[in-house]
This record gives sequence, C-alpha cells and structure tokens, in this order.
Amino acid sequence: MSGGTLISLAADEIVMCEHSVLGPIDPQLGQSPAASLLTVVDKKPVKDIDDQTLILADVGRKAIEQVKHAARELLSRRLPPKKAAELADTLSTGTWTHDYPIFASAAKTLGLPVNIEMPKEIMELMTLYPQPVRMQGGGVEYLPEPRQKHSSRPR
Repeated sequence: MSGGTLISLAADEIVMCEHSVLGPIDPQLGQSPAASLLTVVDKKPVKDIDDQTLILADVGRKAIEQVKHAARELLSRRLPPKKAAELADTLSTGTWTHDYPIFASAAKTLGLPVNIEMPKEIMELMTLYPQPVRMQGGGVEYLPEPRQKHSSRPR
C-alpha cells in the first residue's frame, strides 16, 4: 500500500504540484497484488489452486478490507459516507496497478481536497534534496531546472 497516499487521505488539504502523483493503496503480498490473488481464486476451480495461493488469497481479502476500512475512516472526516466508501473502494481494491500515477487533476476528480498552488519556496526547498540515482528500474525524477553536467576534467 502507498504510505504517502494514506497520509494524504488524513490531510485537510493535499498540496500537489504539476509533477506530483499519489498512488493506489491496494495491498501487495510479496510480489502479488492482493486483488490479483482474489481473481485467481474466483476464476479457477479450488482443486486447481495450490494451498499457498489459497492462503495468500485469504490474507489478501483481509488486507484489502483492512486498508479499505482505514481509508473510509480517514475520508469520512470530510466526505459524505457513501462517497468516502466509494473512494476507499476505488483506491484499495486493485482498480489500477500499484504503480499507477494519480495526478492532481485525477485526484481532484476522485473527490480529494487537492490544491495545486505549490508555494515557490517549497519547490526551492526540494532542490536541496536530490534524489539518489538508481542503477536499475524506471521512475521519474522532478528537476525544477535543467540538470547541470559536471565535467571530470580539471579546469
């Protein structure tokens, strides 16, 4: 589950810039999304499913309900109960893959209290905390200005 998104669900206001994203809070069990484990159990006959998958699906069902309940509790502080329940369901049940980026406009459409007026000082502060360079994998790094090339040659 996405800890950052859960924290934001508790906030009165979520301030995001044009590069910010939230993510789904769907539980992951090892390498598998809990929702996908439930799909396997729903689509295959039980006799064709190994015990480990059945156990993981049971844990996955519980994990989804726990996360959904937590999200509903957080969201119900500022949304009507029905809307809070619907949004909690959307974010926690595998609607998207776990790495799906929910941009500010989409978060607003979902009903989250998003403010896109990121103070300039915050963006300046972010430049003091460069992200580590990853040796593998993808990802997007926000750079408020063009990256400067450093020459290894003496001047």
